[in-house]
Amino acid sequence: MDSFDIIVVGAGPAGLGFVRSLSGSGLKVAVIERLSEAVLADPPEDGRDIALTHASEDIMNKLGMWPHIPEDACGVIKDAKVVNGHSDYALHFASAGSGKDYLGRIVPNHLIRRAAYEEVKGLPDVTLICDASVEAVSTGRVVLENGKTLKASLVVAADSRFSETRRKMGVGAEMEDFGRVVIVCEMSHTQPHDGVATECFHYDQTLAILPMNGAVSSVVVTLASDKSEAAMAMPDAAFAADIQARFGNRLGKMEMASPRVAYPLVGVFAKRFVAPRFALVGDAAVGMHPVTAHGYNLGLTGAVILAESVIQAVNEGTDIGGINVLLPYERAHRKVARPLYLGTNALVKLYTDTRLPAKILRRAALRLGNVLPPVRARIVQQLTQYGA
Repeated sequence: MDSFDIIVVGAGPAGLGFVRSLSGSGLKVAVIERLSEAVLADPPEDGRDIALTHASEDIMNKLGMWPHIPEDACGVIKDAKVVNGHSDYALHFASAGSGKDYLGRIVPNHLIRRAAYEEVKGLPDVTLICDASVEAVSTGRVVLENGKTLKASLVVAADSRFSETRRKMGVGAEMEDFGRVVIVCEMSHTQPHDGVATECFHYDQTLAILPMNGAVSSVVVTLASDKSEAAMAMPDAAFAADIQARFGNRLGKMEMASPRVAYPLVGVFAKRFVAPRFALVGDAAVGMHPVTAHGYNLGLTGAVILAESVIQAVNEGTDIGGINVLLPYERAHRKVARPLYLGTNALVKLYTDTRLPAKILRRAALRLGNVLPPVRARIVQQLTQYGA
């Protein structure tokens, strides 16, 4: 039986962010990942571009991850607009007056994954166990599919919103199946985006256009599951023309710059984030709908909070897997995550409701946000802190 201080299941960016945050603590950490190390070192493009807040950018800088992100691969959100239906009226969020030069950055997900791996791969107290699946999990113990048993003071699940580790440990989760699919890709265009991110809540689908570097934007289309296959089957030129028309030709002629990828939309909120010698981070704890872009920002922040609790326990000579060490993380993370999760789900339900009362409320909400400066300022603060 191999012994470690901590076992992390899942080598995604939140899990590896947690591991990197422990660097220098003297803790012996094992990371179990189904993918090969070659894939971790050079992840394939998966179509997702992540909106990073200033807080996440700062964390990535402190962890050494940010220097691995090529500057020319990032987009910068200077302003954001929300449009309802086919109206030209928009709720506008500007970076001017926020104390920041921009609201956030847009970074391809595969580059974040690669950066996290680059910072973890050479750490002397970290053992990467790749091409490995978990057969069983119990308190302080993990059994791999090959029969090998690992023991640790703390097991951390970071294996996606559909976490098998969470399930094996008997931790339930609220799941919100939105019955929708998100299609993501990048498109080039002939007119400049000027650093403006736009969220268009149309009545049959939601369209987000996020500024990348140069004359390229990340395109996020959310539509009912029964319409997604037809959208994915459209020829590239027809799909691009449809997005161009739905966006009112604001960016001129639009063309595909990457393949389309589709993901089902399911929100997840674990009923507990911790148990004795066990904790959840990233999407395993909270899997957000992407409309408010809180997902990775929330997961990275939570991973750092958990790492700080563990390091404090090391410094005080207490048991790092003790429930009294883990509960402060749960309280702090839940305090932020719960309102964001419920608020995001409520927003999604309102802006996908095509009934007349909902349409009236949608229009009123946008205008209220523009005419009440404190409301808009609070939202901008949220954008620069937790999501963009």
